[in-house]
Amino acid sequence: MSDPSAAPTPSPAPPIPSGPPPKVTNRGRTAIPIASANSDTTEVPEFEPFGAPGPRGFPPLTEYLDITNVDMMRRPDEINKTQHHTKFYSSDSLVVRRGQEFQVNIIFNRPYKPASDKFAVEFVIGSSPQYSKGTYIPVFPTQERQSSWAGRITSTSENTVTMGITPTPDCIVGKYHMYVAVVTPFGIRRTRREDSRNLYILFNPWATADAVFLADETERQECVMNEVGIIYHGAYDDIAERDWNYGQFNYGVLDACLYIMDKADMPITNRGDPIKVTRKASAMLNSRDDEGVLVGNWTGDYMYGVAPTSWTGSTEILLNYATSKMPVCYAQCWVYAAVFNTFLRCLGIPARVVTNYYSAHDNDGNLKTDIILHDNGRIDRNRTKDSIWNYHCWNECYMSRPDLPAGFGGWQVVDATPQETSDGMYRCGPASVQAIKHGQMCYPFDAAFVFAEVNSDVVFYSRSKEGTMEPVKVNQSHVGRMVLTKAPGDVTRRDITDQYKFPEGSKEERTVLEKAEGYGCQRVKSNPPEADVDLVLPTLEVSVGDDFELDLEFINRSDQRRVVDIYISGSVVYYTGVTSTEFLFSDPTVTIGPNKSVKEVVVVESKNYMKHLVEQANLNFIATGKVKETGQIVTAMKVVTLHNPKLSIVLSGGARVSEEMMATVEFTNPFDFGLEGVYIRMEGPGLMLPKSKYYSLIPRGSTLTWTEYFSPLRAGSTRVIATLDCPALRQVRGQASVTIQP
Repeated sequence: MSDPSAAPTPSPAPPIPSGPPPKVTNRGRTAIPIASANSDTTEVPEFEPFGAPGPRGFPPLTEYLDITNVDMMRRPDEINKTQHHTKFYSSDSLVVRRGQEFQVNIIFNRPYKPASDKFAVEFVIGSSPQYSKGTYIPVFPTQERQSSWAGRITSTSENTVTMGITPTPDCIVGKYHMYVAVVTPFGIRRTRREDSRNLYILFNPWATADAVFLADETERQECVMNEVGIIYHGAYDDIAERDWNYGQFNYGVLDACLYIMDKADMPITNRGDPIKVTRKASAMLNSRDDEGVLVGNWTGDYMYGVAPTSWTGSTEILLNYATSKMPVCYAQCWVYAAVFNTFLRCLGIPARVVTNYYSAHDNDGNLKTDIILHDNGRIDRNRTKDSIWNYHCWNECYMSRPDLPAGFGGWQVVDATPQETSDGMYRCGPASVQAIKHGQMCYPFDAAFVFAEVNSDVVFYSRSKEGTMEPVKVNQSHVGRMVLTKAPGDVTRRDITDQYKFPEGSKEERTVLEKAEGYGCQRVKSNPPEADVDLVLPTLEVSVGDDFELDLEFINRSDQRRVVDIYISGSVVYYTGVTSTEFLFSDPTVTIGPNKSVKEVVVVESKNYMKHLVEQANLNFIATGKVKETGQIVTAMKVVTLHNPKLSIVLSGGARVSEEMMATVEFTNPFDFGLEGVYIRMEGPGLMLPKSKYYSLIPRGSTLTWTEYFSPLRAGSTRVIATLDCPALRQVRGQASVTIQP
C-alpha cells in the first residue's frame, strides 16, 4: 500500500505532436470570429418572427406586401454600369462604385402604399454581419428613417418601385449580397438568397468624398480604365518598351483580387481604407512570407514555371492563383508591378507603373553605393558587393493621406517586389511621393527606402595594400537618373523625375539631403577634387549577335600632358546590376596632349559575349584608371542593352464586334544556331484571352508562323501583344494595334 504522504515521482513529459501546428483561432478572445473572408456568407432567415407563433402557427401572410422579383439592372447597357464606369467588367453581377447612387427595381405583388407598407433593402458582406461594423447595412426608402447609406424612391409604376441607393464614400469594398425585407404584423419576410442579387462595390475616383478621388479625367481614364499599358525598361539612354495587358475587366479577375485579400486574412472592416488595402496587397503580391501571388526568380532557370520575360499580361497569373491557391512561378520587378497595377485598377484605385533608371538597392541605411578600386585604379570585383539595378519598376497609386500632414496625399509609391522587410514582411509603401521629394523620411510607410533608391551617391574608394580605403570620386547624379511612366491618353512616355527629386545641384536638393541626414541617413562628407581628365563612353544601339566598337574619349582639360593607365572591363550583367561573367578586359595606357582629346577604340566581338548572355542581354562596361601625373582617379560606366529581334504580328479580318478575325505571328531565327524549347504567348484585351504555343526547335534561318482565330468582344482601340521566349533568347516581343468597329 502506497504512502499517501510520499512525494510524487516525476513522469516523462508527453511527446510534442509532429507536423505543422494547428492554426490558432480567436476562440476565447472574441465572441465571434473576426470576419476576414469576403467569400464567407451568413444565411439570413427568410422569415424573422416578432414573437413565438400561436398554437396553429402564423396565419397566412398573403394579404400583406410581398416581393415577387428584384431587378438589379446589372446589364452593361443599363444605367448602373454606364454611370458607374463599370460596363467593361465581364461579370454577370452588378458592379458599382461607392459614394454614388445606383438603382434597383423591386417588383411587389401589388402596388406599394407608402402610408402603410414598410420595407427596407439590406446589404451584407462577410460572415457575422453587424450594423456597428458596417458589414450589415439596412437602407430605407423614406426620408423620416435613413441609415448611413442614403435611400430614396425614384419612381413607381404599378407594382414596381425603383429605389436609388447611395453607399457611403468610405464603405467597405468587396462583394455584397442584397436582400429586400418587408415588415408584416407578425415578422419580417425577406427574399431568399440568390447569386443574381450579389453586387460588387468598388473604390470611386469619380466621387469627391472618396479617399481615391482623382480630379483629372484624362488621368482617370488612363489610371483606372485603360487595360493596355507600356512598361519601360532597358537603359536610361536606350529606353525599351514592354506592352502589357492589365486585363482588369476580364472575367474572374475581380474575384481573384478579392481572393488575394481573403488569403491574407485581411479583416473585412479594413477593406474600405485604400492605405490598408494597398499595404496589405504589396505584401500579398509576392510569395516570400505569406504564400502570395508570385514567386520571384532572377536566376535564369525557369524550368518549373514561366519565364518572367514570357508573360504578356496579368489575367493568366491572377486566374491561376485564384484557381490553384498556390503562388505562380515566376516574376521579376516589372511582373510584380504589372500585376499589382491590375489589382489596384480593378478595385478602382488609380494606379500606374513607374520605372526608375539606375535604382539603388540600399539595405544598410546609408545613401551610398560603394565601388572599390585597387590603388592602381583597377576595380576590385571581389570587394565590390553593392549593385545598382539598371532599372526598377514599382507602382504609384493615388489617394489622400489623412494619417499624414496636409500636402502629402496624391501619388503614393507601393512596391511588391520583395527587396527588404517592412514591419516584418516583404512589402513597401504606400510612401508619399511628396514626402520622398522633400526628404520627410519619417512619414509612413517606407519613404526612407524609396528615397535611397532615387538619391544614393556612387562612391569610388581606393584601397591601399594595407587595407585602408579612401574615397577618390563621388558621383551624385548616377542613381535615380530618370523616372518614367506612360503618358495619360497617349502611347508616349512621361518623365516624372521632378516629382521625386529637385534638380541636381540645386539649393532645394541640398536642403532635402541635409534633412535626410537629420533623420539618420549617412552620406559621404568628403568631396575629392575632380580629375582634370574626363572620360566619356558613347551611347550605342547594338543588336544581339553584332560585333561593335566601343570608343572611349579622353578629354584633357589641363595645360599639361596627361598619361592615364586605364582598365576597361566588360561584363554580362543581370538587369539588377549583378555581374554574371566578365568577357572583356583591356589595360591600355593613354597619352593626351594639353587641352586635347584622344579616342581609344575597344573592339567587342560577339563570340566573346554570346555564350555568356543572360536574359535581357545587358553588357556593363566600367572604365577606371589613374592619372600618372596627379594620382587622380577617372571613371566611367555604361550599360549597353542588346536589342533582340522582333516578332511580326499581322491582323486581318473585318475588325467588327463578333466578326471572326485572324492574328498571324511570324518569327525568323536570325542566328547560326537553333533555338530550343520555345514558348510563344499572345493575348489582347477585348479580343482574345491568353493563348500559348510550344515549339521544341526553331532551326537556324527558319521561319515560324502561328495563326489564331478570334472574334472581338467590344468596340474601340486595342492591341494584340505577343512574346517569344526560350533559354537562349529572352524578351522577344511584338504588338499590333487595331480599332474595332461596333
